Amino acid sequence: MTVSYENSKSIYAGIRAAGVRSISALPETWLGLLLQRAEDDPEMSLIQVTKEEEAVGVAAGAYFAGTPHVLLMQNHGFLAAINGIVSLAQLYGVPLCMLVALRGHWGEPYPWHTRGGIVTEGVLRALGIPFEYARDPAVVGRHIHEALTFSQSSLSPVALLLTRDLMED
Repeated sequence: MTVSYENSKSIYAGIRAAGVRSISALPETWLGLLLQRAEDDPEMSLIQVTKEEEAVGVAAGAYFAGTPHVLLMQNHGFLAAINGIVSLAQLYGVPLCMLVALRGHWGEPYPWHTRGGIVTEGVLRALGIPFEYARDPAVVGRHIHEALTFSQSSLSPVALLLTRDLMED
């Protein structure tokens, strides 16, 4: 399986249509085409981080500056960013719109992804973070807009889980 070029295009178009002009991310296989689009877009600020927890701080700064922002990360990166999510975003009511590549889920061929995939939903629930699945490129733009809107109106983190159905051909 390869990463879907067309679906990545749809996801990026949804990010732009939602009014987002700032993205923080750590490179990951499924997100590579999205990051390339952001890097090539003169109207988008792409802030590449070395740890996902840094992306939480970048997103907080973007929020306080009034700039619509999304975080792109893999679910293992989400798990690594929990300290920043809890001690910054949740504690101080900072909206985080997280687009999370859901690795280690149904059909995952790589064992190093499966443990994180198995626990991701439970951790989201335990932290009280609302989440939804993005499976269909025809409606992913609407899902992104809804996730960004909900994070802003609830002043809290939300996660849109980018599934294998969406990310791979």
